[in-house]
Amino acid sequence: MPSYYADLHVHIGRTREGAPVKITASDELTLTNVLSYAQHQKGMDLVGVIDCHVPSVQRELEDLIESGDAYEHSEGGIIAGSVTLYLGTEIEVYDDRCSGPIHVLCYVPTLDDMKQLTSWLAERMTNITLSSQRFYGTGIELQNKVKELDGLFIPAHIFTPFKSLYGKGVKASLGEVFHREWIDAVELGLSANSEMASQLSELSGIPFLTNSDAHSLPKMAREYTKLSLQDRTFNEFKRLLRGEGDRKILANYGMNPLLGKYYSTVCRACGEDVHKDVTDCPNCGEKAVVKGVSTRVEELATAPKDDMRPPYINQVPLESLPKLGPKTLKKLLDAFGTEMAILHKASREELHDVVGEALAERIIAMREGRLHVEAGGGGKYGRVK
Repeated sequence: MPSYYADLHVHIGRTREGAPVKITASDELTLTNVLSYAQHQKGMDLVGVIDCHVPSVQRELEDLIESGDAYEHSEGGIIAGSVTLYLGTEIEVYDDRCSGPIHVLCYVPTLDDMKQLTSWLAERMTNITLSSQRFYGTGIELQNKVKELDGLFIPAHIFTPFKSLYGKGVKASLGEVFHREWIDAVELGLSANSEMASQLSELSGIPFLTNSDAHSLPKMAREYTKLSLQDRTFNEFKRLLRGEGDRKILANYGMNPLLGKYYSTVCRACGEDVHKDVTDCPNCGEKAVVKGVSTRVEELATAPKDDMRPPYINQVPLESLPKLGPKTLKKLLDAFGTEMAILHKASREELHDVVGEALAERIIAMREGRLHVEAGGGGKYGRVK
């Protein structure tokens, strides 16, 4: 069965007319640029654009289809060259059942389905033209609408301290907020891996996805999932998440959780690690302690880690490797074509020939999860030593 590389959480920064969509994202993150960069630079097969609820983005997709540069597959998804686009939207849920706002990813099979979702959301949001907007309704109402449209419902970056399921979203269990049986998968986020998440018994049987949450083109595919599917369509992906046939997640490729900006519990005011469950920093006294994902997982853990999960492979973006600058990356791309080819196909000998022994060995060490890293926290990313 063919395998595919998927990054299903990519933002749109601006429409082709220049209007903002994700305020904090790069102006270069237009739909056309995302599709081109995913194909030619990253070597991705499946991309989830999670601002497809925006009418201007939908019109751009329609124009790509009308011009013959893309087409909509009968099994769901839009094919543009070697890339399939899954139509998604990121939505903020904060109802009476939540103890804090929660971001969720909703995907639907077709452009017509997304237009129906847009019309429905427009009556329950302040501004349908922007990303990650507050939904004025319950999480279960949103789940129900997504299921009406044969879509997928996936809580996003589930452990980050802000706007996530286990950050401030729930006090005890996800059943407080959502129907568990209507959750198709969860997204781990940059500060967690499969070993950490599998310690929550209520996540047993729910697939784990690794996505980039890209706010710029280079950040695409900093985390991604390798899937075994019969084809790259939306319905095939849905069958995988339901456990049908031999379809499966082959591996999760993600940053070492220590590199995430919320891994450790840290005071944002003074930068000191805090090892106690406190709100006032014992070092500077400020109320600026941000509870890290590692601490949160310890609080929630109810089970030993699940060794039956697909492998989680620690990886960093090529641009984050020491001594690998833009010129060297271009040299690698000229030699191997895409970043996925560099990361997964180029042999040690081929890498030696292009960039020399030291950097080639660093790339190999990164592939094998042997890089030494310094933990991040309090909003600051960790770093490769």
